[in-house]
Amino acid sequence: MGKRRRVAERRKSRPLVIGGLIAVVGVAGAVGAYSLLGGGAAAVDGKAIKGALKPAKTGPPSASEVNTTSAAFLTAWQQGQVAKAAAATDDAAAATQALTGYGKDAHITQVTLTRGTPSGASVPFSVKATVSYHGMSKPLAYDSKLTVVRRAKDGVPLVRWQPSVMQPDMAEGDRLVTGEAGTPPIKALDRDGGALTTAKYPSLGPVLDGLREKYGKKAGGKAGIELRIVRKAAARGSQKTPDKTLVTLSEGTPGTVKTTLSPTLQAKAEQEVARKDKASAVVMRPSTGEILAVANSSHGFNGALQGSLAPGSTMKIVTSTLLFEKGLAHADKPHPCPKYVTYGGWKFQNDDKFEIKNGTFKASFAASCNTAFISQAEKLDNDDLTKVAQQIYGLSMNNWAIGVPSFDGSVPVQSAAQMAASLIGQGGVRMNPMNMASVVSTAKTGVFHQPYLVSPSVDNRTLAKATRTMSASTQAQLKEVLQYTAAAGTAAKAMAGLGPDDGAKTGSAEVDGQKQPNGWFTAWKGDLAAAGVVQAGGHGSDSAGPIVAALLRAGS
Repeated sequence: MGKRRRVAERRKSRPLVIGGLIAVVGVAGAVGAYSLLGGGAAAVDGKAIKGALKPAKTGPPSASEVNTTSAAFLTAWQQGQVAKAAAATDDAAAATQALTGYGKDAHITQVTLTRGTPSGASVPFSVKATVSYHGMSKPLAYDSKLTVVRRAKDGVPLVRWQPSVMQPDMAEGDRLVTGEAGTPPIKALDRDGGALTTAKYPSLGPVLDGLREKYGKKAGGKAGIELRIVRKAAARGSQKTPDKTLVTLSEGTPGTVKTTLSPTLQAKAEQEVARKDKASAVVMRPSTGEILAVANSSHGFNGALQGSLAPGSTMKIVTSTLLFEKGLAHADKPHPCPKYVTYGGWKFQNDDKFEIKNGTFKASFAASCNTAFISQAEKLDNDDLTKVAQQIYGLSMNNWAIGVPSFDGSVPVQSAAQMAASLIGQGGVRMNPMNMASVVSTAKTGVFHQPYLVSPSVDNRTLAKATRTMSASTQAQLKEVLQYTAAAGTAAKAMAGLGPDDGAKTGSAEVDGQKQPNGWFTAWKGDLAAAGVVQAGGHGSDSAGPIVAALLRAGS
């Protein structure tokens, strides 16, 4: 007998590590198998098999399908087989472009993907790789996740493609690029000259990115070599989200930018929002507009400055201004607060359906009576609230220049029931803690001072101005109702012991599909104002109230 020869297969690429086990799955094979079961009749020796034509599968992918599909995608990606990886997604064109750029533009090599334990159709995985550029290299490591879905037309399970699969901080239109940074780094300082870093203040990441985007070139620094997320261009009328650095291969020379942030209040704000999920807060100085603290419990998005949420009853500060100016309410005069009011086909009610009989407007404001405001809707024009918000409070004009990207509030002109809802901070009204800190500051001083994080003298930019101020009578009544709310209304518990020169307003904003409303609170003490929101936190007095009150105490 002749000698048997053993033929060794050469492995051309490293296997995918899946939960400690090794698996190599061909993308085309996996997809092809499912296509065969869901698509025409199978055949053997040219003869159709009876019953082989099956209807497309429906419903959530099975555990087996999730495992097979995710393994196919991750294996192909790890092996650099872009076409196969993209074919395992529900948007092959977008996935091809992104994954091609992962190697070509981002210069990411030696990719190892380790899959975690799936949770339903969601599969977590970790990425370890190397970023190499012109003889320089650095390790790259992060966690991501993917979701397996079923294609509607034939039931084939596929990875739902979205940029965050490739890198969790990416959004639609973003790109990964390694090269000379578009802007030099900066050294950001607090108002006392101390360095601002994410190591010290974790939620300042988006703020520092924004400062670099705007002031990197102006501050005199020199760019380094970095892997970064290059954000998509902003839509007209909005501000671009700053690029984000992921890995620094060579340090640039930073320029220096001084901010208005208080190290004491920033540290306290970080501590307070960390006690709640999805909490944001801002502290500012009413007399100048200087922002003293910005904090978010979620560090990936700057909700404190860029959030866009219904502000609930904190908006009643602006609405009260409107009613006082039109003579439709007076702080100390009787004002209706019934259980229900119907307007525009909607039936509005108060929390727990309470009513106040023979009460004053001040009592209604302090108790946050919705119907006291809705009952005046029929006497208002559709654009009245928008005009007051723009002309007195400087809101909804998209012209604030605070030094980093921000959202300046939105109070659109609405009609019928939506107009009535906007009077109590629902409908289309959208705000963030910076906006509401500014609102209570304007109520306190009678004059709008645009919030800012970097002094306008640094770059000679023009701050937004209000076109008019409120009357002395209106301001006096606003301060009266806000002080009464802090002393004896819904804000009294949180504001206890902060008087005498203080005022506050609570808010709760209902959100579709959310069991608990978003809790809002805004207040001032002396020359300090603060506002906060806790998403799905319930009543503002219990959720955001303690955060805001603690910040006011810390700054006193």
